[in-house]
Amino acid sequence: MHDDEIDATLVEADSRTAAILEAERDRQRSSLQMIASENHASPAVLRAQGSVFTNKYAEGVPGDRYYGGCEHVDDLERLAILRAKELFGAEHVNVQPHSGSQANQAAMLAVLDPGDTILSADLRNAGHLSHGHRANLAGRIYEVERYGLDPDTGLLDYEELRERAEAVQPDLLVSGFSAYPRAVDWERIQAIADDVGAYHLADIAHVTGLVAADVYPSPVGVADLVTGSTHKTIRAGRGGLVICDAELADAVDRAVMPGIQGGPAMHNVAGKAVGFGEALEPAFESYAEQVVENARALSDGLDDRGCRIVTGGTDSHLVLVDLRETHDLLGKTAERALEDSAIVLNANAVPGDPRPPKDPSGIRAGTPALTTRGFDADAMDEVADCIARVLENPDDDEVRRTVGRRVDDLCGAHPLYE
Repeated sequence: MHDDEIDATLVEADSRTAAILEAERDRQRSSLQMIASENHASPAVLRAQGSVFTNKYAEGVPGDRYYGGCEHVDDLERLAILRAKELFGAEHVNVQPHSGSQANQAAMLAVLDPGDTILSADLRNAGHLSHGHRANLAGRIYEVERYGLDPDTGLLDYEELRERAEAVQPDLLVSGFSAYPRAVDWERIQAIADDVGAYHLADIAHVTGLVAADVYPSPVGVADLVTGSTHKTIRAGRGGLVICDAELADAVDRAVMPGIQGGPAMHNVAGKAVGFGEALEPAFESYAEQVVENARALSDGLDDRGCRIVTGGTDSHLVLVDLRETHDLLGKTAERALEDSAIVLNANAVPGDPRPPKDPSGIRAGTPALTTRGFDADAMDEVADCIARVLENPDDDEVRRTVGRRVDDLCGAHPLYE
């Protein structure tokens, strides 16, 4: 059955929802999706996520469920686990977390007690809400201390991190970032954690696919716990996963269920199984290499056109732009102006940002989704030119129209779901 046939069935059953779905598909097709945490799943993954596994409760783990009728659920989850273990060279993988944030919650619950101390980066320094923000569950049940990035270079200062860890003596050291474009030295952070007697949680949510393809350093087998998202740089079912060694396997599994969630979303696990299978194909390594090449082309193109690139470049899928010195423009204003030109990215805090994370001084752009559409380095240079023109003239309607037409041409040359 083709997508159009599915749409026809839905139109007959629920025309209003069908219209919204069609509008979203058109939006994705006709604009450049450059939010670094987004990608375009394959039709096979989309089909798996919309499958009959939506109907099945499966609390527990394969071979030990709370409900009957789970023989096919067990086969499915074992397949997803087997493929994830092969992808990451892992001893144990739990594929049930509903998101990367819940994967982090489970990893923390597996090794911490309420009141224990976490040392992590905050939102102004490329951290994530789930790493201990006071509005998040982690920030409410654990004591949270912070480390940062160098405000001048945007780089992680490992010696400063060591000094901070020695001063704080955390129970858990969290590494991994949501807006850090450079490679992370996981071994060096693990050594710091070992020296202060802390567990080390490496959050690879953004670079999961790059790690799987071996184009970005892997913390698997280095850090005590590794968490990731399964729908960003890897194009699997929407959700998260926790990777650990055999020693922590039971603690992690209990932390996921019953610790933080009940029945797994088995339709998403189906999507994970399909996406992991796709990532094991040789073509995925080429894709991941192109993601990084495209990010570097975007970074170079923006730099050549007068943008200030945080850290001076990228080793991953994302580019972080600090607008403070080069443009009289806030991140949110830039985000809106670019979206009006059919370029969708997000405002983002930059190291040393004096503004709050919800109204920051920079923008973040990613290349996973455009690479899925077939964009190469030359196309990314044209995208960089479009972005730079809007940043230079955010209120100029003619510039927006001109850039919009160029985006139309780029989308036409790189069709989506056709």
